[in-house]
Amino acid sequence: MFGNTSLTHFLFGRLSWEAIPYHEPILVVTFAVVALGGLALLALITKYRLWGYLWHEWFTSVDHKKIGIMYIILAIIMLLRGFSDAIMMRIQQAIAFNGSEGYLPPHHYDQVFTAHGVIMIFFVAMPFVTGFMNYVVPLQIGARDVSFPFLNNFSFWMTTAGAIIIMMSLFVGEFARTGWLAYPPLSGAAYSPGVGVDYYIWGLQVAGVGTTLSGINLIATIVKMRAPGMTFMKMPVFTWTSLCTNILIVATFPILTATLALLSLDRYVGTNFFTNDLGGNPMMYINLIWIWGHPEVYILVLPAFGIFSEVVATFCGKRLFGYASMVYATCVIMILSYLVWLHHFFTMGSGASVNAFFGITTMIISIPTGAKMFNWLFTMYRGRIRYDVPMLWTVGFMVTFVIGGMTGVMLAIPPADFVLHNSLFLIAHFHNVIIGGVLFGLLAGVNYWFPKAFGYRLDPFWGKLSFWFWQIGFFVAFMPLYVLGLMGVTRRVSQFEDPSLQIWFIIAAVGAFLIALGILAFIVQLVVSFLRRDELRDTTGDPWDGRTLEWSTSSPPPDYNFAFTPVVHDHDSWYDMKSRGYERPLTGFRPIHMPKNTGTGIILAGISTVLALALIWYIWWLAALSFIAIVAVSIGHTFNYHRDFFIPADTVVATEDARTKTLAERT
Repeated sequence: MFGNTSLTHFLFGRLSWEAIPYHEPILVVTFAVVALGGLALLALITKYRLWGYLWHEWFTSVDHKKIGIMYIILAIIMLLRGFSDAIMMRIQQAIAFNGSEGYLPPHHYDQVFTAHGVIMIFFVAMPFVTGFMNYVVPLQIGARDVSFPFLNNFSFWMTTAGAIIIMMSLFVGEFARTGWLAYPPLSGAAYSPGVGVDYYIWGLQVAGVGTTLSGINLIATIVKMRAPGMTFMKMPVFTWTSLCTNILIVATFPILTATLALLSLDRYVGTNFFTNDLGGNPMMYINLIWIWGHPEVYILVLPAFGIFSEVVATFCGKRLFGYASMVYATCVIMILSYLVWLHHFFTMGSGASVNAFFGITTMIISIPTGAKMFNWLFTMYRGRIRYDVPMLWTVGFMVTFVIGGMTGVMLAIPPADFVLHNSLFLIAHFHNVIIGGVLFGLLAGVNYWFPKAFGYRLDPFWGKLSFWFWQIGFFVAFMPLYVLGLMGVTRRVSQFEDPSLQIWFIIAAVGAFLIALGILAFIVQLVVSFLRRDELRDTTGDPWDGRTLEWSTSSPPPDYNFAFTPVVHDHDSWYDMKSRGYERPLTGFRPIHMPKNTGTGIILAGISTVLALALIWYIWWLAALSFIAIVAVSIGHTFNYHRDFFIPADTVVATEDARTKTLAERT
């Protein structure tokens, strides 16, 4: 029926030996290192017989705490990949002068900067933020888990599946060469006929399913599962920022999904939504992608603001100054983030009145952000500040983020934006906000909540070393880019002719290496802390003298979080309980109803990965088979009636008695 070529095409679609980049030495070496590292890891897991433990305790877990930890582990792994791209770009730009073409060919350099943006936003910042929201929010509101525990597991594995798809593009085929937002017509079939843009589309579509469902889950959890007495105006600020973040996720990620679906129709079916032919319009894509893209920045930064609020109140030993104004500022930012997307394309001829409206709204959104900054400063004023590692990250954020905010207001002025828009000034501003705001917040959060998750504090020496490398490295790496941007140097360029620019790129590369030392110090901090865990042990459950409910339970918390649901009287609920002389109940424990683990989430995500790869490589029979399998597994899961169980009262009594004994030994 098939000739040999036809059969091969039917079985493998576009996939062939040519898809393996064996002629690219950098990729071959990278693949070898990754493959050897992966095999070593698998060998260790097999040697110590950990497969059963990992499957039953982690991969199939519906415990919000374990899922939160897995999100953060995914983010840290992807940070190493995304940062390696950044180092490659910095080295290339520092040496590609005076006739030297550097070591990255232009087509490879374009893939590197696209992958860097996609990985850092979608697979570092998003899983990091979601991990914290997953872990902390149920504990802060006095809940035993999220509203939909299975959905939580499924969301995580879909995000991981998206990351796997993006990582596979490094070794099989290629990645997009379009920039991280894949503007048409460059991302259309005519200009990008290979598999790169398809990897981009399906990696983000699969991960986007996980993010959207996670947003729905966390909104339902915060609205419906708060402890008795916890009105909206008694919720911790981190829970408030999480609520606003997830409202933005549910409102915006379907827009991204629809936009990428239309782009894939253009590529696969030959429609003309985003072409210049037959009534299509590339500007429609740019409008749609930024209607998602600008709220995305606030999806990332609002939880970081929440972390800083918790850290400042705890380490200053004071109530957060202006709690109500913090809440209102968060809600105003959430709403205004929907009214500023057009400042991303002031230069595209929208007209003076449209530019003026979006310029003004962009400046207005800096007001509630500034209000938050003053609230943090007033909380610090006359507080007994303890400069532990989380507080250092917070102070570093205040200095760094204000500079990023001011350059953002500069870019909000349309005439200035015409000059600076496509320059390295914009790159410096964006990194100033995302590193100084989001990443500093996430690293503050790791140091702050780590003892809650694992029962021992992180080593402060290596934490401080990491902070100073990051802080100094950031300024050395990105201030030269502000200078280059003001000199008119455009972004996304891999080779330069003007030798006077080289010194600035060399300084920026030195800064990137300082940041690399910061990341290394963070990894050393994790290892050293594990080795010294007995010394750094926290037996109280409240190592920082915390103010919110997560510190009222043991570290790490039991599976059920709270033996009795706490009753709340104030937004600093745990501090209020301590000041009232609260005593833990020691009797009257009952069986606790809990959700049961399930493997359906990881199975569905695995099949979704196969489906995505089949669509990328045009292997239509495999795509059809995968789709049928997804439907079949989903229907099969609806017949699973054994989704819950009771933790026996005896187990609860034993757990609580053990904690009582530990607390008694300490006193």
